[in-house]
Amino acid sequence: MGGAKRIESDEVDESKAPLLSHLIELRSRLIRAVLAVVAGCIICLPFLKQIIQLLMWPFEQAIARYNSGLVLKGLDPVDLGLIATHPLETFFVKLKIALFGGVVLGFPVIAFQVYRFVAPGLYKNERGAFLPYLILSPVLFILGASLVFFFVFPYVMEFALNQQALTEGKQVDLLTKISDYLRLAMTLFLAFGLSFQLPVVLSLLGRAGIVSATGLRKGRKYALFGIAVFAAFVTPPDPITQIVLGSAIYLLYEISILSVSLLEKKVEKTAV
Repeated sequence: MGGAKRIESDEVDESKAPLLSHLIELRSRLIRAVLAVVAGCIICLPFLKQIIQLLMWPFEQAIARYNSGLVLKGLDPVDLGLIATHPLETFFVKLKIALFGGVVLGFPVIAFQVYRFVAPGLYKNERGAFLPYLILSPVLFILGASLVFFFVFPYVMEFALNQQALTEGKQVDLLTKISDYLRLAMTLFLAFGLSFQLPVVLSLLGRAGIVSATGLRKGRKYALFGIAVFAAFVTPPDPITQIVLGSAIYLLYEISILSVSLLEKKVEKTAV
């Protein structure tokens, strides 16, 4: 009886040891990820003026297009800029920009730490299959953010400017807070950047056997509904942005189906 209890106690102690080591490793990986973000923030600090100027580009493009339309109508162009409504607003905006830049610059390190944490539980061939996604993920994020920066965001701001007209020749001057502008910018960047991760996520789920190409094809109508709701929720209330984001996500969904299908065929050939 006493021997059985000792054996059971030893088994519990052995199960606790791996769990403790995993928690210690997780803590070290989290610390390295946080340090990468902090380092990215420090790198961004000397270039905050240049970053802010870069973030202002969509706003300036929207004003230029809007003024062109006013001139064609025979009206005087407007000279609009961003405003702050309390003394430390611009300071906190700079901190948010530095933090956002730190997350972007630290993302490769964060992704690598995630990989290093899960790699011991993967087979050798699975590790090799996982690595390309670490490269593809930031590339897709940059593509999504670029789509926002060069196409979507300028049209969002132009749409906002066009809504200020009350009657012919009379309009409300749009005074945009710099914090509101930055919040909208980061929301759109994250929405598009994260949406472009869909092929990576679904491909990994397909490789794990959680989803299949057949199931994804059957779920098209539900996916289309979910995409429409998501696009309406994360974007401003203008149809152009919602259509662009929804169309991009649906295209990525179809690409994901193709990717999962190719993975399934590769697994079948390997099994044979």
